[in-house]
Amino acid sequence: MINWENLKRNSEGLIPAIIRDGVTGDVLMLAYMNKESYEISLEKKLTCFYSRSRKCLWLKGETSGNYQHIVAVTADCDMDTLLIDVIPDGPACHTGAKSCFFNNITGEERFTFDDLYELIKDRKANPKEGSYTTYLFDKGIDKMLKKVGEEATEVIIGTKNSREEEIYEIADLCYHVMVLMVESGITVDEIRKELASRHVVDKKIKQEKMQ
Repeated sequence: MINWENLKRNSEGLIPAIIRDGVTGDVLMLAYMNKESYEISLEKKLTCFYSRSRKCLWLKGETSGNYQHIVAVTADCDMDTLLIDVIPDGPACHTGAKSCFFNNITGEERFTFDDLYELIKDRKANPKEGSYTTYLFDKGIDKMLKKVGEEATEVIIGTKNSREEEIYEIADLCYHVMVLMVESGITVDEIRKELASRHVVDKKIKQEKMQ
């Protein structure tokens, strides 16, 4: 447990807090805490900040309902910045966006499985002529299951051939599994939560030893 006295504050007696989605790892927002908001956050397990413009405390979500439930709080090496992992009840940004960080400066898009999932989901809702994803949805669940089986076999073959081919085939398998997920209404978050609840490495080792 790190007390407020152990943290290095700025000239205003505040410390910046980076808020991150505890499931996806996406950065949601940056805000500041003083001693009181820091202690309230730890006590309530909800993010509470100090507004530099209004000179007062604000509990995130108190008016909007978009509370941020704290999962973990970590200080950086200099003890002057906090990283807070949360489970958000809604958007972090006052604009209604999930994250306050959405203005792309470099023009380069960051790939995420969540983005791919949303793209596949959009293809189901808005079919596009010539789209392979649309083709799979048109053919239905049996075709999807067949492709998942085929791609799993391709992973095995690719692994025997080369690392490059293995990567290529695993990517193909991931894509087809995500198409199946969309068809079945299974979200990426549900898979993340399932994996997190299992402690996969330890349990798999135990299973192997039992066989």
